[in-house]
Amino acid sequence: MAEKSRINTIGIHHVSINVTDVEAALAFYLNILELEQLPRPDLGFPGAWIKAGDQEIHLLGIDSGRPLKEQHFAFAVTDADSVHAALTAQGFTPSSIRDIPNICRQFFTHDPSGNMIEFNQRL
Repeated sequence: MAEKSRINTIGIHHVSINVTDVEAALAFYLNILELEQLPRPDLGFPGAWIKAGDQEIHLLGIDSGRPLKEQHFAFAVTDADSVHAALTAQGFTPSSIRDIPNICRQFFTHDPSGNMIEFNQRL
């Protein structure tokens, strides 16, 4: 019998999200969230690549309709209160911080294209 090969994933490399306005998205992710822009080759459509820790977010300048209500990705943060305060000071309306006992503190907001983003502080 042949030995079964193993699938060995080592993490998430990137997530891709559609944005209706690449420049507005970049202003949010670079200026508000203070992430780093990465070089991106010409792929034949507008977009940008940004770095968040060791992972990447690929912004696709493709409007494919309203984002799904529940679909989101999460940033790991060390202090949910300070991130919440910073977003509020910038005019965003994040949800209240929710405590999940012995697991995390979390809250949500939306980027300029309506994509839901979670901010998660592990306990």
